[in-house]
Amino acid sequence: MLQYDLSAQVRNEFGKGSARSLRRAGGTPAILYGPKTEPVSLKFDTKILTNTLLDMQRRNAVFGLEIDGASKRHVMVKEIQTKPVDDSLLHIDFCEVDMNQPMVLDVALKYSGKAKGVELGGEMNVFHAKVALKGLVLDIPDFIEIDVSDLGIGDRLHCGDLVVPDGVEILNDKDETCVVVQEMSKSRAEDEEEEEGEGAEEVAEGGDAAQA
Repeated sequence: MLQYDLSAQVRNEFGKGSARSLRRAGGTPAILYGPKTEPVSLKFDTKILTNTLLDMQRRNAVFGLEIDGASKRHVMVKEIQTKPVDDSLLHIDFCEVDMNQPMVLDVALKYSGKAKGVELGGEMNVFHAKVALKGLVLDIPDFIEIDVSDLGIGDRLHCGDLVVPDGVEILNDKDETCVVVQEMSKSRAEDEEEEEGEGAEEVAEGGDAAQA
């Protein structure tokens, strides 16, 4: 699990006007809550927060959050609100987590390599981009890498084939397919042949025009 440190200040001014003023001053409004936590309104330095979120690349991460110099609290991002136009930060929700209690997180699957079945003319179909894992938060990986290089035509990998750390459980059914390499469908093959034919005709026409 990725880990970062962040600092914030308690926010005592509320309302849309206050939030806009905070953003103009280079801050981002936020809120912290949790099962055993009274909601706390916060403000962050937008530049630092943005750089941290970019480094996360939308993966799961635990933050050691220091509020007004007090001892750190362990939190995770629950929701990020951004402007549709430029994707700049508007507001963030954080949730406090218990590091000693199991929790469930959706974890990304990262497919690497090129399946040998694809080299032989097949096509790879991905059925799962994420799986649900249960465990202590620091034991849960931020992603699971799957090497598909050895998959031939007709081969598939199931959720039960995934390797996770000790103490972490995959909640998906073990027989669910994550990825499969199949023979290319007839219609898809015909479409690709047509595209190749059209490309060859364009090259030929271009050569004729050059000669003219």
